Amino acid sequence: MPPSEPTEIRIPKIDVVSSLVPLGLNADETVEVPPVDQPMQAGWYRLARTPGEAGPAVVLGHVDGNQKPGIFFRLKELVAGDEVVVSRKDGTTAKFRVHGKEQVAKDSFPAEAVYGDTDVPGLRLITCGGSYDQAARSYRDNVIVYATLI
Repeated sequence: MPPSEPTEIRIPKIDVVSSLVPLGLNADETVEVPPVDQPMQAGWYRLARTPGEAGPAVVLGHVDGNQKPGIFFRLKELVAGDEVVVSRKDGTTAKFRVHGKEQVAKDSFPAEAVYGDTDVPGLRLITCGGSYDQAARSYRDNVIVYATLI
């Protein structure tokens, strides 16, 4: 598909519907996340591919925030075969099928698997997971779902 900004993500199995805000990089070169005070807001990493283009598109969402479940609270429930639908600004829809999922320590984040170039249009969904580190006020892991355009 040609490049087109994503406008909404829907994941029927886990009752996700969210508009998508563009995200860039923080001053320390880490990827921005959606506003933590809006835990039901998902965002797309605008420096990667748009959903449907060849290569990986990346969507991030919070597992929780403000002591409430976040938009990707149930992301860990997705399994191979589940569908993810992304609406695009050009009026088209990109449909993806989940083919993998992993939970990894944040200090072992698989950057190449997530952001590395691919020949086919892919989608990566990322949220926090694992145990919560009270001192750092952050989860220790990331949950990453991998999907391919169908």
